[in-house]
Amino acid sequence: MLLVHGAARIVTRVNDPWDSTTVVPVGEGRYAATIGPEWVLAMVPQGGVLAAIAARAMAAELHVDEGAVVQALRTCHGVFVSPVPAGEVLVDVQVLRRGRSVSQAQATVHGPDGSTGFTALAVFGTTRPGFEFTELRYPDVPAAEDQPSFRDPFPPEAGDIERIEFPFWEEVLEGRPALGHPFWDTTSVRDEAQSATWFRFEQPPVGPDGRLDPFTGFVFADVMPGAVFEKVSPTEDRWFAPSLDLTVHLFGAATPGWVLAHYRAHLAADGYASVDAAVWDPRGADGPELVAYATQQMFFTRMA
Repeated sequence: MLLVHGAARIVTRVNDPWDSTTVVPVGEGRYAATIGPEWVLAMVPQGGVLAAIAARAMAAELHVDEGAVVQALRTCHGVFVSPVPAGEVLVDVQVLRRGRSVSQAQATVHGPDGSTGFTALAVFGTTRPGFEFTELRYPDVPAAEDQPSFRDPFPPEAGDIERIEFPFWEEVLEGRPALGHPFWDTTSVRDEAQSATWFRFEQPPVGPDGRLDPFTGFVFADVMPGAVFEKVSPTEDRWFAPSLDLTVHLFGAATPGWVLAHYRAHLAADGYASVDAAVWDPRGADGPELVAYATQQMFFTRMA
């Protein structure tokens, strides 16, 4: 829930972490939101929540959910221009085209004293006649219930590696491995740059239809570096991989519970890497259902 107080336009967050994606109008083409501290991953909020905020503001400005015709968010491409802090943020939205079946908009999420941050372009569209198939394949993975949690203490074989606790992983999203090796494992053959992870929200944002908010796809997608580190043997340095961009195609909403994200890295060079993500709902009516597809380029920096 968000409360707006008078001309000061102070936005206060209450309880649920997903409330951070709620936006309120504070001027012509401008919205406000408050990102809770639990979204902080390393130094700044996770990129997926910034994308969700931008998408929410663009949807509000377009009024795509009003009336008889609904234009769902189909694709969103964003670039991380400068860090966006936790706390109060502003979103500046420009409608590029408001069509009967397809509309486009642009949004920038930034701090109260800044003008740059996360800038996104998005396309919204109605359901259209066409073809239906899914060419990507659901990977063969163990059940989430059979896997350890990323919140568990490291096992003895991890040695003296210190576990770093980020609020994002402790309070917002729980993760469990599905494909890949522990980052401390130096004995296994690492022959593929792919990984998969089970995720579930600590407090699932469920809509009136009984499904997760479709914009949760942004959060599941923006966790791609594991595919790179699965290919690379453990090194003495610990690395962090900030996002340069994030493109997400949304196909639907997952049911509440564990969601599987499958990541593949295609190239790493010059200190950058290109990765894609397939987000699956294992409880689809006719089997696992692809609910989002994403691509991203990242760069690497050593963690202090």
